[in-house]
Amino acid sequence: MTEFLIAYGIPLAIIVGQSLALIVAVLIVTAYVLLADRKIWAAVQLRRGPNVVGAFGLLQSFADLLKFVFKEVIIPAGANKGVFLLAPLVTVTLALSAWVVIPFDAGVVISNINVGVLYIFAISSLGVYGVIMAGWASNSKYPFLSALRAAAQMVSYEVSIGFVIVTVLLTAGTLNLTEIVEAQKTVWYFIPHLPMFAIFFISALAETNRPPFDLVEAESELVAGFMVEYSSTSYMMFMLGEYVSILLMCAMTTILFLGGWLPPFDIAPFNWVPGIVWFLLKVMFVFFMFAMVKAFVPRYRYDQLMRLGWKVFLPFSLFWVVLTAGVLVGFDIVPQH
Repeated sequence: MTEFLIAYGIPLAIIVGQSLALIVAVLIVTAYVLLADRKIWAAVQLRRGPNVVGAFGLLQSFADLLKFVFKEVIIPAGANKGVFLLAPLVTVTLALSAWVVIPFDAGVVISNINVGVLYIFAISSLGVYGVIMAGWASNSKYPFLSALRAAAQMVSYEVSIGFVIVTVLLTAGTLNLTEIVEAQKTVWYFIPHLPMFAIFFISALAETNRPPFDLVEAESELVAGFMVEYSSTSYMMFMLGEYVSILLMCAMTTILFLGGWLPPFDIAPFNWVPGIVWFLLKVMFVFFMFAMVKAFVPRYRYDQLMRLGWKVFLPFSLFWVVLTAGVLVGFDIVPQH
């Protein structure tokens, strides 16, 4: 029994400890990212934003957490209670699960699997189930319509995201996220794949229901979207899952196109800064772009959204895959990993 515990128990305990530490870190960062989103939006409108709870409003997100936790959970009489309560749990669990393969620095990753990209893609694809479950279980026409709209939107833009990722995989020659970052030591991929970088960024906005693609929550048409019947902790879990997914997309943008933890120049003093600091700075920069898009881009109509995904992004990303493969084969370029 002792040998069994040494062989399996201790490594398992280490993995569980690392996973818990990662979850806590992601949740704390998410709380301040939510505050930053509100502060940026306020600054654009020449307002102060949250500035009362704690110094400069730094504890506002935690005050909101307590507010949601202590509110009464209200379940509509006609709702399917089991599915209704399971939907937000599925959403936040899937959003957090994807972070186990994200490398923050060389060797700083929970699970450095060789198919990390496929894992991320699979987890993000499953996220639509939480939305569908919430819309159907609410037994109300507005959440159901919003859930159908959300499902179509997420599936549509996953296609273009998939082709964008394929171009990066062809260039790097690996599905391992750590090796994709290491392959960018010579040049970050946003330079040779600039159109794909733009398509990935815009598709990430649509995938996470951020403005100008927040049609899932179009207040003038669908009230508050698929979450309209939710309150208290269950509503908070949906919002938490949404912002964790946004952070994940920012991290994936950093890994696939901005060199991950690599410094912009491999010279002093840039290479003195720890890799994890560069990674976090890049993620925050991408999130700042996410927040600024909300400020100056008006919301798309739904037909414009679908036309952009299927008639513009899909054919162009498919063309870029063929072009990338042709250049690699034609010039006999060996993948850099």
